[in-house]
Amino acid sequence: MQPTMTTLALWTGRLAQIALWTAGIGLVLMTALIAAQVTWRYVLNDSLVWTEPASVMIMGWFIFLGAAVGIREGYHLSFDVLLYVLPERAKLLLHSVSDLAVGSFGVGMIWYGWQLAAKTAGNKLPSLGISGAFDFAPIVIGGVLVVLFSVERIARRAAGLPTARFGDPVEED
Repeated sequence: MQPTMTTLALWTGRLAQIALWTAGIGLVLMTALIAAQVTWRYVLNDSLVWTEPASVMIMGWFIFLGAAVGIREGYHLSFDVLLYVLPERAKLLLHSVSDLAVGSFGVGMIWYGWQLAAKTAGNKLPSLGISGAFDFAPIVIGGVLVVLFSVERIARRAAGLPTARFGDPVEED
Protein backbone atom coordinates (compact mmCIF):
# COMPACT_ATOMS: atom_id res chain seq x y z
CA MET A 1 0.00 0.00 0.00
CA GLN A 2 2.90 2.40 0.66
CA PRO A 3 4.09 2.55 -2.98
CA THR A 4 0.54 3.29 -4.11
CA MET A 5 0.15 5.98 -1.47
CA THR A 6 3.50 7.51 -2.42
CA THR A 7 2.40 7.73 -6.06
CA LEU A 8 -0.96 9.16 -5.03
CA ALA A 9 0.79 11.69 -2.80
CA LEU A 10 2.94 12.82 -5.72
CA TRP A 11 -0.18 13.47 -7.82
CA THR A 12 -2.08 15.20 -5.07
CA GLY A 13 1.05 17.21 -4.31
CA ARG A 14 1.12 18.40 -7.90
CA LEU A 15 -2.58 19.19 -7.72
CA ALA A 16 -1.97 21.17 -4.52
CA GLN A 17 0.83 23.12 -6.19
CA ILE A 18 -1.42 23.94 -9.15
CA ALA A 19 -4.16 25.06 -6.76
CA LEU A 20 -1.71 27.19 -4.78
CA TRP A 21 -0.26 28.81 -7.91
CA THR A 22 -3.78 29.48 -9.18
CA ALA A 23 -4.69 31.05 -5.84
CA GLY A 24 -1.55 33.20 -5.90
CA ILE A 25 -2.19 34.35 -9.46
CA GLY A 26 -5.79 35.13 -8.47
CA LEU A 27 -4.60 37.25 -5.55
CA VAL A 28 -2.29 39.26 -7.82
CA LEU A 29 -5.00 39.59 -10.48
CA MET A 30 -7.57 40.76 -7.93
CA THR A 31 -5.10 43.35 -6.63
CA ALA A 32 -4.47 44.59 -10.17
CA LEU A 33 -8.20 44.86 -10.85
CA ILE A 34 -8.80 46.85 -7.67
CA ALA A 35 -5.88 49.14 -8.54
CA ALA A 36 -7.36 49.65 -12.01
CA GLN A 37 -10.76 50.45 -10.50
CA VAL A 38 -9.25 53.06 -8.16
CA THR A 39 -7.23 54.58 -10.98
CA TRP A 40 -10.20 54.80 -13.34
CA ARG A 41 -12.51 56.17 -10.67
CA TYR A 42 -10.27 58.75 -8.99
CA VAL A 43 -7.70 59.65 -11.62
CA LEU A 44 -9.65 59.34 -14.88
CA ASN A 45 -13.03 60.24 -13.32
CA ASP A 46 -14.65 57.20 -14.93
CA SER A 47 -15.58 53.77 -13.67
CA LEU A 48 -14.97 50.19 -14.72
CA VAL A 49 -18.20 48.50 -13.68
CA TRP A 50 -16.91 44.95 -14.08
CA THR A 51 -13.79 45.09 -11.86
CA GLU A 52 -15.51 44.86 -8.48
CA PRO A 53 -17.66 41.78 -9.20
CA ALA A 54 -14.74 40.16 -11.02
CA SER A 55 -12.49 40.82 -8.02
CA VAL A 56 -15.00 39.32 -5.60
CA MET A 57 -15.33 36.23 -7.81
CA ILE A 58 -11.55 35.86 -8.04
CA MET A 59 -11.35 36.25 -4.25
CA GLY A 60 -13.62 33.23 -3.85
CA TRP A 61 -11.23 31.20 -5.98
CA PHE A 62 -8.07 32.05 -4.10
CA ILE A 63 -9.72 31.67 -0.69
CA PHE A 64 -11.16 28.21 -1.34
CA LEU A 65 -8.17 26.88 -3.29
CA GLY A 66 -5.72 28.19 -0.69
CA ALA A 67 -7.81 26.75 2.15
CA ALA A 68 -7.85 23.32 0.49
CA VAL A 69 -4.07 23.34 0.16
CA GLY A 70 -3.79 24.41 3.80
CA ILE A 71 -5.87 21.39 4.78
CA ARG A 72 -3.62 19.06 2.80
CA GLU A 73 -0.59 20.45 4.57
CA GLY A 74 -2.18 20.43 8.01
CA TYR A 75 -2.29 24.21 8.41
CA HIS A 76 -6.01 24.42 9.16
CA LEU A 77 -7.19 25.64 12.53
CA SER A 78 -6.96 23.11 15.29
CA PHE A 79 -6.79 22.85 19.07
CA ASP A 80 -3.64 20.83 19.74
CA VAL A 81 -3.07 21.27 23.48
CA LEU A 82 -4.43 17.81 24.34
CA LEU A 83 -2.19 16.19 21.73
CA TYR A 84 0.95 17.09 23.68
CA VAL A 85 0.07 14.71 26.52
CA LEU A 86 -1.45 11.80 24.58
CA PRO A 87 0.36 8.68 23.35
CA GLU A 88 1.20 8.51 19.65
CA ARG A 89 -1.65 6.13 18.70
CA ALA A 90 -4.22 8.43 20.31
CA LYS A 91 -2.73 11.39 18.44
CA LEU A 92 -3.06 9.54 15.13
CA LEU A 93 -6.66 8.64 15.93
CA LEU A 94 -7.57 12.23 16.84
CA HIS A 95 -5.85 13.54 13.69
CA SER A 96 -7.94 11.11 11.65
CA VAL A 97 -11.13 12.19 13.42
CA SER A 98 -10.20 15.79 12.62
CA ASP A 99 -9.60 14.90 8.98
CA LEU A 100 -12.98 13.14 8.86
CA ALA A 101 -14.68 16.25 10.24
CA VAL A 102 -12.90 18.49 7.74
CA GLY A 103 -13.71 16.07 4.90
CA SER A 104 -17.37 16.09 5.96
CA PHE A 105 -17.32 19.87 5.78
CA GLY A 106 -15.91 19.53 2.24
CA VAL A 107 -18.83 17.25 1.32
CA GLY A 108 -21.17 19.98 2.57
CA MET A 109 -19.32 22.53 0.46
CA ILE A 110 -19.84 20.36 -2.62
CA TRP A 111 -23.50 19.63 -1.89
CA TYR A 112 -24.65 23.12 -0.95
CA GLY A 113 -22.32 24.88 -3.38
CA TRP A 114 -23.75 22.77 -6.20
CA GLN A 115 -27.29 23.62 -5.13
CA LEU A 116 -26.49 27.33 -5.05
CA ALA A 117 -24.84 27.14 -8.45
CA ALA A 118 -27.81 25.26 -9.91
CA LYS A 119 -30.29 27.80 -8.53
CA THR A 120 -28.34 30.75 -9.95
CA ALA A 121 -27.28 29.19 -13.26
CA GLY A 122 -30.12 30.90 -15.11
CA ASN A 123 -29.22 34.34 -13.74
CA LYS A 124 -26.82 36.52 -15.67
CA LEU A 125 -24.37 38.70 -13.77
CA PRO A 126 -25.07 42.08 -15.39
CA SER A 127 -21.60 43.60 -15.16
CA LEU A 128 -19.76 40.46 -16.33
CA GLY A 129 -22.33 38.88 -18.66
CA ILE A 130 -21.78 35.37 -17.30
CA SER A 131 -23.95 32.90 -15.39
CA GLY A 132 -24.48 33.43 -11.66
CA ALA A 133 -23.29 29.85 -11.15
CA PHE A 134 -19.72 31.07 -11.59
CA ASP A 135 -19.96 32.74 -8.17
CA PHE A 136 -20.39 29.33 -6.53
CA ALA A 137 -17.98 27.25 -8.62
CA PRO A 138 -15.04 27.92 -6.23
CA ILE A 139 -17.08 26.48 -3.35
CA VAL A 140 -17.69 23.24 -5.26
CA ILE A 141 -14.11 22.90 -6.56
CA GLY A 142 -12.69 23.83 -3.15
CA GLY A 143 -14.96 21.23 -1.54
CA VAL A 144 -13.75 18.54 -3.93
CA LEU A 145 -10.14 19.39 -3.04
CA VAL A 146 -10.92 19.47 0.69
CA VAL A 147 -12.44 15.98 0.50
CA LEU A 148 -9.60 14.65 -1.66
CA PHE A 149 -6.88 16.05 0.60
CA SER A 150 -8.66 14.90 3.79
CA VAL A 151 -9.01 11.36 2.43
CA GLU A 152 -5.36 11.43 1.37
CA ARG A 153 -4.25 12.39 4.89
CA ILE A 154 -6.30 9.58 6.43
CA ALA A 155 -5.03 7.04 3.87
CA ARG A 156 -1.40 8.09 4.36
CA ARG A 157 -1.78 7.72 8.11
CA ALA A 158 -3.37 4.26 7.66
CA ALA A 159 -0.48 3.23 5.38
CA GLY A 160 2.07 4.31 7.98
CA LEU A 161 3.32 7.24 5.92
CA PRO A 162 3.77 10.76 7.26
CA THR A 163 1.14 13.30 6.27
CA ALA A 164 1.92 15.69 3.45
CA ARG A 165 3.71 19.00 3.59
CA PHE A 166 4.12 21.38 0.68
CA GLY A 167 6.99 20.67 -1.70
CA ASP A 168 7.61 17.06 -0.74
CA PRO A 169 4.53 14.88 -0.40
CA VAL A 170 6.38 12.21 1.60
CA GLU A 171 8.37 14.26 4.12
CA GLU A 172 7.64 14.06 7.84
CA ASP A 173 5.50 16.47 9.90
